Amino acid sequence: MSIISGNIVTRDKIVAEYPPNSLERKIVEQLASSKDVYRYDSLNQLNFAIKLRANIVGAARELDGNDMSFTTFRESKCNTDYWQRTDEGGFLLKEGVKPSDAIKDIFINSSEYGTECATAIVIIYYRALVNILPEELFNEMFPSIYLLDWQYINENLYIEQYDNVTEFLPGDCQYFKNPDVNPATPEWQGENVINLGNGTYFGHGIGIKSANGIIRALNENRKRGATESAFLTDSATRLNSKQIFDKYDSFISTMQIKRCRDIHRSYRNNIYY
Repeated sequence: MSIISGNIVTRDKIVAEYPPNSLERKIVEQLASSKDVYRYDSLNQLNFAIKLRANIVGAARELDGNDMSFTTFRESKCNTDYWQRTDEGGFLLKEGVKPSDAIKDIFINSSEYGTECATAIVIIYYRALVNILPEELFNEMFPSIYLLDWQYINENLYIEQYDNVTEFLPGDCQYFKNPDVNPATPEWQGENVINLGNGTYFGHGIGIKSANGIIRALNENRKRGATESAFLTDSATRLNSKQIFDKYDSFISTMQIKRCRDIHRSYRNNIYY
């Protein structure tokens, strides 16, 4: 269920804002019927959370459709016009480059990039935020970016890890573990995926598949004599949409005040002229 400022929000109050059969409406339906409680300070904050989840799913589908290759960190690659490849195999934003432009380039010139599945998830998060935040705010929040799996995560992503999750939502990052992985291919010890909300998941290197499809792909990379199958864990990684919304809301309010002041100043100048 969803609660706004202490009041339970009914399904009908929100669902009408989204087109039938849309992912956003599916998210609303799931939030409304969930046994878990999701608390928000305002309807705008809830709508932002829904929009963010939908954009994470959209970014995952976009990444699936491009040409970024799946590689180990030893063989990772990037467009050096925007990024510096480090000795660790990560991508460090170059000085003088707009962060928003660098993230967009991963999707424009995707064939120039290659990395593993965890870094791909972080790229998806940045892409979703580029899509929904004003460019000025995005660049203000992320003046420096280092893409390297779950290391060096910018605090303004507000990434949170949850264990023992019983209900998953579209846009959740989930994890398939492969305990009997072939030691010769440790990159297949598991797969970070985005829940697409229709019974399928996107994992970089595997693509869009059902849970059974991903498990089969991981099981093909087990050691000889393996007895334990890969499996979907009960953990979820999520962006704290409320924290991000607060920055967004503050930015919009500041811009509106600035605009009003500029209009007032222009009006006064015209009078005196």
